[in-house]
Amino acid sequence: MPDTDIKEVVREKYGNAALQVKNGGKSCCGGVSASGLSCDPVTQNLYDTSQTQGLPEEAMLASLGCGNPTALAQLNPGETVLDLGSGGGIDVLLSAKRVGPTGKAYGLDMTDEMLALANENKRKAGAENVEFLKGEIENIPLPDNSVDVIISNCVINLSADKDRVLREAFRVLRPGGRFAVSDVVTRGEIAPEVRKSVLLWVGCIAGALDENEYRAKLVSAGFEQVKIEPTRIYKVDDAREFLSSAGIDVNAIASHVDEKFMSAFVRAVKPKPAQAGCCAPTCCN
Repeated sequence: MPDTDIKEVVREKYGNAALQVKNGGKSCCGGVSASGLSCDPVTQNLYDTSQTQGLPEEAMLASLGCGNPTALAQLNPGETVLDLGSGGGIDVLLSAKRVGPTGKAYGLDMTDEMLALANENKRKAGAENVEFLKGEIENIPLPDNSVDVIISNCVINLSADKDRVLREAFRVLRPGGRFAVSDVVTRGEIAPEVRKSVLLWVGCIAGALDENEYRAKLVSAGFEQVKIEPTRIYKVDDAREFLSSAGIDVNAIASHVDEKFMSAFVRAVKPKPAQAGCCAPTCCN
């Protein structure tokens, strides 16, 4: 499928999810469940209530993630954080708390409806160190070397040009900056018919990279200290009702996906330039 078509399908699906939240429903990784209230296991129980106290309910309802990068990433006061594919803004608002008033949290999203929801959540939260940007994660509208930490929550897998996303992430990170994202990855061979399904792509399945391929792409983009740590391994039966309500023949795909998809915390570092006269890696730390 052409990259532009995938992008438009993603834009439409996530735009509809934002509108659903505004109408009192709850969004999911692949859209909204039949009841409008429960989601597939990819999106459930990602945030501790102690983290989300004081945040607008709509920020929680619009969470489309597969993990909680703000809980796993090292975020320090005064740092600048960028969330790729920020959706309703929950991870941006949580990051803003962590970096404090001297820091800055950016959210980047291509969907007008999500940006409108995120800005409304920003207003409700009274977050002054937050800015939401319109754009695509393949073309980040920020200067070179301007960000300390990049986070993302189940979004990079949706891009049809992941190499470009990772190169852009590398570009905007400062030397020594950290890449710390939650994403869906695969382990083992996945059937081509699953990869081709647009519905599954938008549902954070078909676009997922194999963990070894993800690692290789990060290294190719220039990153080092790459680590991929599984946080949840998915079984089809856990999502049978949700997938069936989305029109997916669960029995037909079960053997192709069961325990082959997982949420993972993906970390990497943009290296600092070598110091003059440096003769070993330790002298550059």
